[in-house]
Amino acid sequence: MAIWQWIQNELLGMHWLNEAIGAGLRALGVDTAGRVGGSVQFFLYDTVKITVLLCVLIFGVSYIQSFFPPERSKRILGRFRGLWANVAAALLGTVTPFCSCSSIPLFMGFTGAGLPVGVTFSFLISSPMVDLGSLVLLTSIFGARVAVVYVVLGLVVAVAGGVLIQKLGMERYVEPFILSAGGVDVSLPDLTLRDRLTYARAQMTGTLKKVFPYILAGVGLGAVIHNWIPAGWVEALLGGSNPFGVLLAVVVGVPMYADIFGTIPVAEALLAKGAQLGTVLAFMMAVTTLSLPSLIMLRKAVRPPLLALFVGVCVAGIVAVGYLFNALQVFFI
Repeated sequence: MAIWQWIQNELLGMHWLNEAIGAGLRALGVDTAGRVGGSVQFFLYDTVKITVLLCVLIFGVSYIQSFFPPERSKRILGRFRGLWANVAAALLGTVTPFCSCSSIPLFMGFTGAGLPVGVTFSFLISSPMVDLGSLVLLTSIFGARVAVVYVVLGLVVAVAGGVLIQKLGMERYVEPFILSAGGVDVSLPDLTLRDRLTYARAQMTGTLKKVFPYILAGVGLGAVIHNWIPAGWVEALLGGSNPFGVLLAVVVGVPMYADIFGTIPVAEALLAKGAQLGTVLAFMMAVTTLSLPSLIMLRKAVRPPLLALFVGVCVAGIVAVGYLFNALQVFFI
C-alpha cells in the first residue's frame, strides 16, 4: 500500500513538483498562500505535470498503435460476432487517439470496410471517453479506484450504446458514400523497432503541438476556479444540494472542445471547490465525447436520426455514470 501511494502521489501526481515550484516561488518573494501566488503555482504545476504525462502516455500508446494500423484493426474486429464484437471495438478504442475528432475518420473507415455500424459506434464512443491516458491521469488526480471504475463504466456505455444502435437497425441512416467507401487505409509494412520509436516520437510531438493550447486554457481556467471563485458558488451549482448538478455539467460540457488533458485541471479545481465527484466526471465525459466539432464532423457521415440517437445514448450513459458516482462518492473519497 505504501509503495502504491508513492506511485500515485509522487510518480503520477508529482506532488514533489508542486512542493518544488511552491518553494521556488516563495524564494522569489511570491505569496503562494494568496490568490495570485496560488494561481501561479497551480498553473505552473499542472501545466508541467500534464505535459510530462501527456508526452509519456502518447509515446507509449503510439508505440502500441504501430502494431494496429487500420487494416489490421479491421481484421481483428472482423473475427468477433455479436456482443463480443462490441466489446472488442470498445477495447480497441482505448488505444486510439485522445480526442473525438481524431476517432471519427477511423470510424468512417471501419464502417466503409463493412463492419456493423453498432460495432463501429462502440469504438467511436469509447475512443475519446476511456483511453489509456484517462486511466493514468485520473489515477494521478482521483486515485486508482475512481480511475478503474470510470474506465469500466465508460466501456459499459460504449458497448451498450453500440448494441442498441445495432438492434435498432440504424445502418440505413449512414450516408451512402461511407458505405461505398470500400475499405480503410492499407496496412503498414512490417516496422523495425527504430521505425516504431520514430513513429511514436512523431505522434507525440504532433499531438503535443495540437493539444498544448487546450492544456494551457484548461489549466488557466482551473487556476481561476481553484483560487478566485468562491467555494459556495461551486457547491451551490454542482454540489450535493443541487440534484440537477450532473445535468448542468453535461449541458455545459457539450459545447466545449478539449480532450482529457485539457479537462483534468478543470475537474480537479471543481472537485476541490466542493463539486460532487460524479458531477465532475460527467462534465469530463461530456467534453471529451460530445464536443460540437466532433458532432459536426459526424453529421457528414450519418443522418440526423442516427446522430440524435448517438447523442442520446451518450448523454443517458454519462448522466447515469454521474449520478452513480455521486451516490457512491463516500466509497471513493
